[in-house]
Order: sequence, then structure tokens, then C-alpha cells
Amino acid sequence: MAPSSTSSTDGGSTPARPPGPDQSAGLPGKASGPGIHPVDEMLPPVKLFSTGLQHVAAMYAGVVAPPLIVGAGVGLSPAELALLISASLFTAGLATLLQTLGVWKIGARLPFVNGVSFAGVAPMIAIAKGSIERTGSPKDALPVIFGAVIVAGALCFLAAPYFCKLIRFFPPVVQGTVITLIGVSLLPVAVNWARGGSPGAPGYGSMRAIGLAAITLVAVVLCNRLLRGFWQQLSLLVGLAFGTLIALPLGLADFGAVHDAKIFALPSPFHFGAPEFDAAAIVSLCIVMVVSMTESTADMLALGKIVDREADEPTLAAGLRADGLATALSPVFNGFAASAFAQNIGLVALTKIRSRFVVAAGGGILVLLGLFPVLGSVVSLVPQPVLGGAGIVLFGTVAASGIRTLAEAGMESSSHTILVSVSLGVGIIPIAVPTFYDSFPEAVRTLMHSGISAGCVMAVLLNLLFHHVGAARRTRTGQGSGATVPTATPS
Repeated sequence: MAPSSTSSTDGGSTPARPPGPDQSAGLPGKASGPGIHPVDEMLPPVKLFSTGLQHVAAMYAGVVAPPLIVGAGVGLSPAELALLISASLFTAGLATLLQTLGVWKIGARLPFVNGVSFAGVAPMIAIAKGSIERTGSPKDALPVIFGAVIVAGALCFLAAPYFCKLIRFFPPVVQGTVITLIGVSLLPVAVNWARGGSPGAPGYGSMRAIGLAAITLVAVVLCNRLLRGFWQQLSLLVGLAFGTLIALPLGLADFGAVHDAKIFALPSPFHFGAPEFDAAAIVSLCIVMVVSMTESTADMLALGKIVDREADEPTLAAGLRADGLATALSPVFNGFAASAFAQNIGLVALTKIRSRFVVAAGGGILVLLGLFPVLGSVVSLVPQPVLGGAGIVLFGTVAASGIRTLAEAGMESSSHTILVSVSLGVGIIPIAVPTFYDSFPEAVRTLMHSGISAGCVMAVLLNLLFHHVGAARRTRTGQGSGATVPTATPS
């Protein structure tokens, strides 16, 4: 069953794909009207800022975690670590602006958030260790990482128009499976936040932390149930603010970061040195980039379903180009690879605000947080347990969207049942047992360590087996097979 957005049901007044660079609809400053798709709607300034801030709150922890881990791995000082975090916020904001507003054929022009890819953390730590062993200097590790990131970004940009043709192997049954896995794979992250963030954190797993997460969860649910209109759409932000206020007297909000933060700091290009290009590091991060492209493709397909604007081949190519360009430019400002943030897809589904300008406003806020570290430190006041309570709602909403897509695809076919069950099972392996692939070759570990990419690859392979290979290809007629995908054919 193909998404209904491929054909017009209202006389053709609503376009099925994002406007191209020569179309006026959806340009900044364009007022909403009868012919404007909700994705291209410009909201009033106050609503634009508040809902954009909500997206930043949902993704902030995910943006700062990779530079924290990598920075600690290479032995950076607290001041250098703060610079790395600010750089990640700044580059994530630029990448999000590029993705939502678009330039030429770059940018999906969907409410699509970009941030620092978590997929590259483990390989970057391995690269850093290898560099330190060779040179004996931790400071030499970051230039090697940045050089590999630049090449990986260039690969993504050049491969985008070819990689996006894989969309025909993503029928609704595959899309639904991957969307469900996105939500399921993120839920353990929310649970870990609810316990305190990391095992080494003070009070990790305590009833105080879990209770604070539960209070936040209840606050978000009650706000969504009792509030109406604009305030209901801000239920997540209200819940986060309420949870943070409760955390203050409990001593769970740390003001140290605010006291130590600089008011303003311009990004210093190549602060850690000119990039170095090491073959092994480049190969490692190029593999990571392919994994990130797979996840971004799945996320754009998921978002297209949620906002009722099909993510077709041109849209996917434009989105992947934005990923690649942002990744290649990020190291100039001391940032890392840029990729999709699935948690914000859940926020779009939860609030039902589909305007890409809302996410663009979030991108602008991220840029400001990068330029004004003191503002970023205020956002960081939100304790991990509070994020965890809200995250359960967010990530659960993504999984629910996947289940809805599977219901639309139809589960009467036995091939669908096998595809979904095996793909979900394979995708849950690294979630249930994170060390499962530790003894496998590095390339396999990189691909399968993410439940999203592992399940996505399995779903695509099974779809090929059942609907594209041999007799299955000759006999497929679209009756419940899900193999015929109008979304793959650009008009």
C-alpha cells in the first residue's frame, strides 16, 4: 500500500513533493494559505521560537554526548572540551538550517534535524587510540579524525544521487519495520537517562532519579491530555520545565557549567590543527558514513509518512547531500559527522506541528548556543532523569508511528510476517546484547552495532528475497506484497 501523498485527493492543490529551488512556496517569510502544505507553513514568531526550542531540548543531550566521549578519549582539558561541545552545537545548527531551508538541490526541505552522528563515536575513539600509540601525543588524534570525517562527508555528497535510488527497496512494510525499530532502539537511551545518564554519575539508578523521570513522564502525559491548542503542542517543553523545577530543590540540577561558561566565543577554524588524512581512519569512517546514510534514508522516509509529504528520490538525494556537505564542512569548525536525529521525528509526530521552519528555528537556536556557550550551559541544566521521562513519550511515539505504517501496509501476507519478525529480531539483538558482535570483523561490528541499521539491512534483504528475486519478481503484482512502490518513481 503506497502512501496516499503520491496522488492528489483534493483536485491536485497540494504538491506531493517538496518545492524545488525555483518554487516560491515554503521560502522564508512566505505566509500560510490555502495552497500551502503544512510543511511549508510559516508560524507566528512566538510559536516558531517556542516550538523550535522544544526540538533543541529534545536533541541537546544527543548533540553534546559524542564530543564529550571523544574529547575525554583524547584527553582534552575542560576548556578544550567546552570548545568541542560548542563546535558540535554550532555545526549541528548549520546542518539543520541547510537541511530544512535548502540551497539548490541540497537539503530535504522537511522538518528534519541534523546533529552529531553517534555511529562514529566508537570508530573515532579507536582512531584516536591508534594515533596516540603511533605519536604518543593525544593532541594529534583529532586532526586525523577530522581528516577522515571530511573525506567521508565528500563520499556521502557524491554518492547521494545513487544511494537514494535504493528507495524502491523500501516499500511500506520495510518503512514500518524500520520506523518501529527507530523507536524501539531509542527507548533504552531514554531508560538510561531516566536512571541518571551514565553508570558513573552520582545517584545513578537511585529512586530519586527514577522518581524524577516518572514525574516528568506524568507531567508530559497530563499536559497532553488537559491542555489544548498551542499549549498542548508544547506539552514536552512544559514537562521538561516542570521536571527541572522539581529537580532544583533535590540538588539534581548542576549550575557549575553556567558559572564556568564564556558569554561569547567565535568558532576557531581548525583549532586543533590542520586535518591529516590517514587511509585506515578514512576507510573506517567511510563505512560509518554508509551506515549513517542508511539511517538518514530510513528517517526521511519515516518523517515523510508522518508529515504526509512523500520522501521520494529527489528529496532523499537532497537530504543526503545536506548530510554530506555538513559533514565535510563540520571539521573546519571542529565538529564531527552530521546525521539525522530520530528523536525529533517523534516530537513532530507528538506535537503534529509539521512546519520545517519550526525545525529551522531550532537550528538557529543551536547556532546561538554554539556562539554563546553560556546559553548552552543553561539548556544543560535539564537533568538526565528529566530528559529520560520525556524521552519515553518521544521514542514511544516513533515506535507507534511504525506500527501504524505496518498496519497500513497490511500483514495478511506470510512474507510480510516473516520480513517484519526477522528484521525486528535482528534489530533488537544489539539493543538486548550490546556485546553480541564484539568478536566479529570490524566492518560487521560497525554496520550491525546499530539496531536501526542492522534491522534496516535485514528488512531490505528480505524484501529483495521475497519480492524482487527470481519467481517472486516475475509474479509480484502488488497484492499484499508491498514490492511495488510508486514512491520510488520520480515524476
